[in-house]
Amino acid sequence: MNIKLLEKLSNAYGVSGNEHDVRKIIEKEIRPYVNKLTVDDLGNLIAVKKGKGKKILLAAHMDEIGLMVRSVTSNGFLQVSPIGGIDPSLLICQRVHVDSKRKKLLHGVITTKETSNDEDLPKIITMESLLIDTGLSRKALEKIGVTIGSYVALDEKFHLMSNNFFYGKALDDRIGCYILIELAKRIKKTENEIYFVFTVQEEVGLYGARTSMYKLNPDMAIAIDIAPADDLSSDPVLALGKGPSITVKDAEMIANVKLNSWLVKAAKENKIPVQLEVSDIGTTDALNISISKGGIPSTILGVPLRNLHTAVGVANFEDIENAIKLLEIALKNPPRLSPWK
Repeated sequence: MNIKLLEKLSNAYGVSGNEHDVRKIIEKEIRPYVNKLTVDDLGNLIAVKKGKGKKILLAAHMDEIGLMVRSVTSNGFLQVSPIGGIDPSLLICQRVHVDSKRKKLLHGVITTKETSNDEDLPKIITMESLLIDTGLSRKALEKIGVTIGSYVALDEKFHLMSNNFFYGKALDDRIGCYILIELAKRIKKTENEIYFVFTVQEEVGLYGARTSMYKLNPDMAIAIDIAPADDLSSDPVLALGKGPSITVKDAEMIANVKLNSWLVKAAKENKIPVQLEVSDIGTTDALNISISKGGIPSTILGVPLRNLHTAVGVANFEDIENAIKLLEIALKNPPRLSPWK
């Protein structure tokens, strides 16, 4: 495991629509291992290993959940709007990084009037009640270029835990980005053409996946993402350390049966643990890819994650390594995908 790279990806700021710093890291890491590297007009990074066989697309999104400044109070507190799915009650007392036009490094803390004044919190916490305390006045904020529309990213740092566990922010989906980078490094030669697509704005509508398909014409696709773990359930389906997940169904799409069978078979033959997922919540880039250009056979390979859409997602290194192993092995022998034969 290249823990330093995963740490760098996790710690990088890249709220939806503001992914450039993450893209720079990925470009630098993957460039020596691919034949072609381009960035489309929306900001998706597309890396290609050329081959004459099937065109196989692997996608992971660069963006993370975050906030945007919607107003600045007279006494210099920032009021914010959510970017992606965030529970406001989980944000109180979180550290944040605020973008400024002068690129000045500005840190702050999310609070509420009640929290700041040592008063009892209301039973329901709303996004409107959250405030960011930077220690600066409104005039000082204006001077360094913090305005309406400034991005705000969570500022928790990556840390190792015990027993192959670790935590950090933005693991959804920097884990997927890490997997694609490491996979590109391990695949020395390929008969098939492999697209490594690092998408933007997944958290706000899967937009990068949709636009990237206009210039690509893959035969099949796999979205590499995370899957919400349920270890604390009485009968858990997805647990950390039990292998990557293969999604059968999520809230918006049904994965391609042949692709899933291919991945499950490869896992069994090579003794790689996997977990099957049927979910009623959430979806991934695979949805927009699957309904592009008349239909592209698609599925999702996920890494179980605790504390989804918080500043402290928890994951396991073994699940990531097994996801890379499974993809490396399976991609050597992709399935026949004529669906009606």
